[in-house]
Parts: sequence; C-alpha cells; structure tokens
Amino acid sequence: MNRKVCIIFLLLLPAVIYSQNLDISILRSINSPETLPSDNFFRFVSNSEIYIALGIPSGMAIAGLVKDDEDLFRNACVIFGSAALTSGITLILKYSVDRDRPFVTYPDITKKTDVNSPSFPSGHTSSAFSTATSLSLEYPKWYIIVPSFAWAGTVGYSRMHLGVHYPSDVLAGAVIGAGSAWIAHALNKRLNVNPNKRQR
Repeated sequence: MNRKVCIIFLLLLPAVIYSQNLDISILRSINSPETLPSDNFFRFVSNSEIYIALGIPSGMAIAGLVKDDEDLFRNACVIFGSAALTSGITLILKYSVDRDRPFVTYPDITKKTDVNSPSFPSGHTSSAFSTATSLSLEYPKWYIIVPSFAWAGTVGYSRMHLGVHYPSDVLAGAVIGAGSAWIAHALNKRLNVNPNKRQR
C-alpha cells in the first residue's frame, strides 16, 4: 500500500509543481510592485463586495415585507442562504488548508490592501460569485446576469491585482460561490413547489 501511495505521489508531483509555477506566473503578470492609477479602483471594487453582498438581499427582504411580496422576500432568503453556505465552506477551507498569502511566500509580490486570514480560497470572490449567481438564477434576465458577473469577475481580479490571492484562490472562490448559490436555488425550488401544480 505504501509503495502505491509513493508511486501516485511521484506521478502527481510534476503536475503539482507545474500548477504552482503557473499560479505564481499568472499572479506576477497581474500584480505590479509600482503604485498604479488603477490601484484605487481595484481597492474600491474589492471593498464593495461586503456592501453589495449584504445590501442587495437586505433591500429585497425589506421591500418584500413592505410590499407584502412573498416571492421577493423568499428570493432574498435564498440569496442570504447561499451567502451563509458560501461563508461556512470558505472559512472551513481557509483554516483547514491554511495557505500563506502570496506576498508572504514571494517577496516580489506587492500587497496593496490589508488582509488578516489565510489565502485559500478567496472569500471576497466566493461571496461575490454567490451573490451574482443567486441573482442570475432567481432573475434570469441578461440585464441582471451581465452586470452581476462583470462585477463578481472584477472583484476576483482585484484580489490578484492587489497581491493578496493566487489565481487558484480566486478560481476556488468562484466555484464555491456559484456552487452554493446553485444548491440554495435548487433547495428553494424543491421546498416551494407550486400547490396548483400539485393539484393537477
């Protein structure tokens, strides 16, 4: 058994090394040691994550209660549920994997914003993609989908531009956020089957 494990490890080692090299190579092409005019823009986009991720479902929930709109309130709850699932998975992985930030491992990577948690996965990205995917699933219109994913993608890119995440952190965050939104949407559909359809 030990010999098989060693053989598998030796076979996978080149792929792991290559992926790590690719990870840092991509990050180096995005992050700049110089102060750039775009730095403030990407800090703004990065910081917008918490306000949009909480503000949109909160506004929907309040509007749903005021207007007595059950669908709107339920959709807000679905987005909140997706956010909660995303946060839980992200936190568990962050402190289980405990990956150092890129600027810690590679001194040539310049940190351009403050961070105080492990690197993998990107929490900003997972939250942004959770919000974007939830909105797109609940309201599948191009004028919702396009700006939602444009914003989420820019949040993910900003984390690399600011030197605080590897591309693999961002990719994992996007998958976690989108996956959590899909799960929350599917559960909502299953739990809220139209009674009229049941009678038919």
